[in-house]
Amino acid sequence: MLSEEVLKVVFPLLDGVDLAVCMVVCKQWRHMAQDDYFWKCVCAKRWPSICKRPNSHTVTYYRIYRTFYKRQRPQPLLPPRLSFDDLEFFIDIWNEDELVFSEVVPGPVLQTGIKFLPTGICNTLKFHLESPEYKMTLPVDPRFNIPWGDTVSISVLVERKDSNKVACIINKSLFDYIDRSASRALAFEYLNFSPNYPFISGIRAWISLLFLEDGDDGIIDVFGIEMDFRNTASSKDEVLWLLDMLDWK
Repeated sequence: MLSEEVLKVVFPLLDGVDLAVCMVVCKQWRHMAQDDYFWKCVCAKRWPSICKRPNSHTVTYYRIYRTFYKRQRPQPLLPPRLSFDDLEFFIDIWNEDELVFSEVVPGPVLQTGIKFLPTGICNTLKFHLESPEYKMTLPVDPRFNIPWGDTVSISVLVERKDSNKVACIINKSLFDYIDRSASRALAFEYLNFSPNYPFISGIRAWISLLFLEDGDDGIIDVFGIEMDFRNTASSKDEVLWLLDMLDWK
């Protein structure tokens, strides 16, 4: 059995969970681990300022830790109030001043995504689109071509059919970043949320043009559009919750 001198060196280095486990090893360890000095060391790591309190307090650090320590458990979301059946997306794309794509896209179409990928797609993009992560994609039909270096912009509005209100997701944002290794051109804009949610901000909507390169002619052949909110909303329900909080007019 370890001597008390060794335990006195080791115990202050442990976190609360490990120190609590030590209390059930044997009577010697339990007796040692009950020393409130070790629990003060644990509390000092989580709440340093509480260790500045006067020593006359009768509440032990062990009790403080037991009272306020909680394991973080993910809380399931309640079912969203929206569904993709309630939504229509209005997508417009310009090359310079020429309108090259303009569609009203029902929510279920955007949710269904691209069922058949075109031949010639690069492996990086194919891996991305076939991964199990939640995505919202739309096939472009007919496809359109854009020369490298042209100024391309996009607008995306969304309408709720249950209230006929409209919100803006993207407002004439430029595709100012092109990842040729992944065959994606990206644009983004920060979302505008309802005043009912004053503490939500800084969330970006991303739009990607998915393309094939047309040989060496400096042309990209756009076959699809992808919309996502990155790590903020990574499932269908999270996306619907986010859309529900937009500033609907």
